[in-house]
Amino acid sequence: MKKLGLAVLGLGEGRSIISAGIESPLWDVLWLCDLNIERGNDRIAEFRLDPKCFTTFYAQVLADPAVAVVGIYTPDHLHATHVIQALDAGKHVICTKPFLNDLTQARDVLAAQQRSGKLVMVGQSSRHFAPFARQREHFLTGAFGELITIEAQYNADHRWFLEKPWAKKPSFKWLFGGLSHPADFIRWYLPDVSEVMGYSDLSPTGRAGGLVNPDTFHFVFRAASGRIARVSGTYSSPTVPVQRDSGMSCVLRCTDGASQADYHELRYSWKIGSQSVIENFEGAEKYFFRFEGNSHHAGEYQNYIEYFAHCLERGETPKPDVREGIVTVALLQAMEEATTCGHAVKVHDLLARAGLAELF
Repeated sequence: MKKLGLAVLGLGEGRSIISAGIESPLWDVLWLCDLNIERGNDRIAEFRLDPKCFTTFYAQVLADPAVAVVGIYTPDHLHATHVIQALDAGKHVICTKPFLNDLTQARDVLAAQQRSGKLVMVGQSSRHFAPFARQREHFLTGAFGELITIEAQYNADHRWFLEKPWAKKPSFKWLFGGLSHPADFIRWYLPDVSEVMGYSDLSPTGRAGGLVNPDTFHFVFRAASGRIARVSGTYSSPTVPVQRDSGMSCVLRCTDGASQADYHELRYSWKIGSQSVIENFEGAEKYFFRFEGNSHHAGEYQNYIEYFAHCLERGETPKPDVREGIVTVALLQAMEEATTCGHAVKVHDLLARAGLAELF
């Protein structure tokens, strides 16, 4: 297939998609765009790109007919505006999670996608990480029978974030930035999640470090089907040794078996009847984690931009698409609201308030 022209907006987290695009045979990285000139020059040097492909002007990127897809990796509160601008310019969009920081502009984003006819995919990267992709593939064979419940968690010692000035702003929320990973696992298997209840807390470490919003979470979900699930996350405390626990896991418990995918350990474990198996993906470490230890997981990004390219080639809608992405944002908002009101919050109610009840 012909290579797709990619422009990357936002070169902080966008570092991983730059690497993904350069390494993929399906993409050409044509533009890097960021308001921070020093960061742009650093990325040009790091990836040995032509200095002419860096700009601080988003309009210049959108005006290039060679750009087929814009990858949006800007701060969360800017996503809606940048997505709409790309769609109105006739570009397909890949947008990092969380897709939107709230539902305020969700109708505008959906309308822009509908009038443009272009595709939007939310970069829920963990779906494309080897253990979780294998777990999903295995589940879809039907070997485990009917799903009973899901348990997902993401616990990370991110105390180093306390050194970042922007992490102390009210706009920075671990619920949207970190917990969106395990919450997405729940929606992947239970797309009809209807309500959520739970609690959050700002830990002593986070409070002393200047965080404004909570960094510790426990939630329970219920789907319209009646199935239940739970999600947990902590971000400013030490973690259990990896020999005992994984930083991020998804557990499926089904009528005929169970499985668990673990992130940093690159491990997938499953049991059906008397058969117990542990599958390891250690050989893929260099592919998934290319720089700075595990902080930039470029292999997942390469997997999902290649998935996106194949969807374009086949005329298929990539998932999560704009509609699924908006409902996930509604779920995250419901989670946040539940921690303050003290009772279960229905996802449908939040969508209805935003004039998007038809999406549920």
